[in-house]
Amino acid sequence: MAAAASASASASVAADARTLDSLRAQARQDPDKAIKDAAKQFEALFMQMLLKSMRDTLPQGSDPLASDAQKTYTGMLDQQLAQTMAGRGIGLADMMVQQLSKTRGADKATRIEKATQEIRDASPSSQSFVDRMLPQAMEASKTTGVPARFILGQAALESGWGKSEIAGSRNLFGIKATGGWSGPTVSATTTEYVDGKAVRKVEKFRAYASYAEGFRDWAQLVSKNPRYAAALTPGNDAAAFARGLAKGGYATDPNYAAKLTRTIHSIA
Repeated sequence: MAAAASASASASVAADARTLDSLRAQARQDPDKAIKDAAKQFEALFMQMLLKSMRDTLPQGSDPLASDAQKTYTGMLDQQLAQTMAGRGIGLADMMVQQLSKTRGADKATRIEKATQEIRDASPSSQSFVDRMLPQAMEASKTTGVPARFILGQAALESGWGKSEIAGSRNLFGIKATGGWSGPTVSATTTEYVDGKAVRKVEKFRAYASYAEGFRDWAQLVSKNPRYAAALTPGNDAAAFARGLAKGGYATDPNYAAKLTRTIHSIA
């Protein structure tokens, strides 16, 4: 049963990887269609990188109240926008189709396979994050009964897919050093909402020796604290899980439940 559950969870959170793998297989069976699909993936990736580059030109600290969760959500919106723009076409995909179509036979399939691998290597780190953290999420799921992809979604939201992780903490869930915590701590600036207003504060957060330890601590926190009881029986309802955490006071952001739900759906 455990092996089957693990395989199911892996399949549910690896949609992007499956898409690229299917392109590689399609390259041998229907190379002409694979060329068009690979070109569209490249075009979407190009648009996403362009949007990211544009955001990176903004002065550092131009939005002092922007939290890591908000940055994650902005990245998700950019990804969706890139897919939409690429779907309408900007001409790049057509140029790639023309170039790849000039290759014939087995060489065509080989070039398509190489192209899909380059897409995988250049894509944002969301899939890499999922792949690395899935085993830890599966263990936490066994303890709490919460689907692994829900747990991954919260870790992704809190840490910006690992990119905004609290330095030196391996704390992907933003758990503060409260509740009688006697282990190592790390101080970091965070955004809290007080009376509906965002305020930047320096807080102490728990630090762990490994990501596995961090996931185990999260599992103990939500399973033993009665405030989060509603989050432990979500079934397959991501919104119910998110609302349970929000109502339990996991975060002060008034839009936390909505953001968490969207993050979970982005990897479901």
